[in-house]
Amino acid sequence: MPRPFTPKVVTANRLLEGDAVWLRADGEWTPKMAEAELITDEGTAQVRLIEAEAQAHIVVGAYLADAKPGTKGPEPTHFREAFRTRGPSNYAHGKQTEL
Repeated sequence: MPRPFTPKVVTANRLLEGDAVWLRADGEWTPKMAEAELITDEGTAQVRLIEAEAQAHIVVGAYLADAKPGTKGPEPTHFREAFRTRGPSNYAHGKQTEL
């Protein structure tokens, strides 16, 4: 028996910078997971993933990541996604400079 669908966000890495980004409902990419589209329908999730993969000139490695609704937008449910929201870990740059 298949597992029930859980909410997802589409995520990838920017092609030129390598930064983690998330797909918004308007089809644009954002560096903030809280601004991502939280997808609650499996069919819609698959369509949005195909649309993201078609943007190979902007992003690479697009995939669906589990997420949950939060007070400010989607939040990660897995440590990998939580880690990706904080940016590079080798030194403070990118998202870490904003903290």
